[in-house]
Amino acid sequence: MSLPKGAHRGERIDIGGRSLRVVRAGPAATAAPLIVCEHGAFGCASDWTVVQERLSAKGLRSLAYDRAGLGYSDPGPEPRDGRAINDDLEALLDRLGDTGPIVLAGHSMGGLMVRLFALERDRRPVVGLVLVDAVTPAVLSLPGGPEMVHGFGRLLQAVSHGARFGLMVPVSLVSANLIGLPGEAAAEKRRIHGAAPHARGASAEVQQWPATSKLAGAVELPPDLPVAVVTADGRLPPPIREAQYAPARASKHGFVEHVTGSTHANVLGPRHADAIVRGLEHVLKAGR
Repeated sequence: MSLPKGAHRGERIDIGGRSLRVVRAGPAATAAPLIVCEHGAFGCASDWTVVQERLSAKGLRSLAYDRAGLGYSDPGPEPRDGRAINDDLEALLDRLGDTGPIVLAGHSMGGLMVRLFALERDRRPVVGLVLVDAVTPAVLSLPGGPEMVHGFGRLLQAVSHGARFGLMVPVSLVSANLIGLPGEAAAEKRRIHGAAPHARGASAEVQQWPATSKLAGAVELPPDLPVAVVTADGRLPPPIREAQYAPARASKHGFVEHVTGSTHANVLGPRHADAIVRGLEHVLKAGR
């Protein structure tokens, strides 16, 4: 199953012979930094719908996008590691004419991408990071971490293979909207979740998880960089949970909120999204 290019919210932006799907929200003219939302593995721009709506209500502008090969975005050159992904984001911001400061918010594996962007990119100021139940580079150095990453990679390879034969279409009816997205965003997410190109693109990223972790963990984040960490409930081993909290605790302007009763997915949804907004407001205030 492939996705019809016209059946989605947002717009497709050419970044040099290929396009990325972008969903922008909030006022066009504001002095506040742009909030860039990075989705997790097997995710898409739709995942951030509720958060973007709540940011708009506060007069804040945001951008979410489908990474290359996912959702309604064209494939990009391989390997699909964090550096290639951030090259695309840099090109996207350039094409949109956005040269001002940004705040980066990353969910799940997207946490690696935003951390790496903050470390390696200096063309536009990064005001702060918000890590939402995010993967950290430390996972691969913890007991069981490499095995977990390898197992997830093999699972995504199997999903990618099955999706070629339409097997993800019925699965998407059950698992595509664990976030609790509303209306059009929910339907869009189901279409994406069931599409073979999306599964293939997600698998290509996850195969590069170790390489991206190595890049993102090469140096520590600057202690002056405001960092907010929002975590969901879950049976994570204490060392992994502590690794999630570590970036905020190492920051002079850190913020931590554990969202009781949430899941890895629905922390982005209507019941719990306010915690993410609080994290974003914290780093915006601290970064002034």
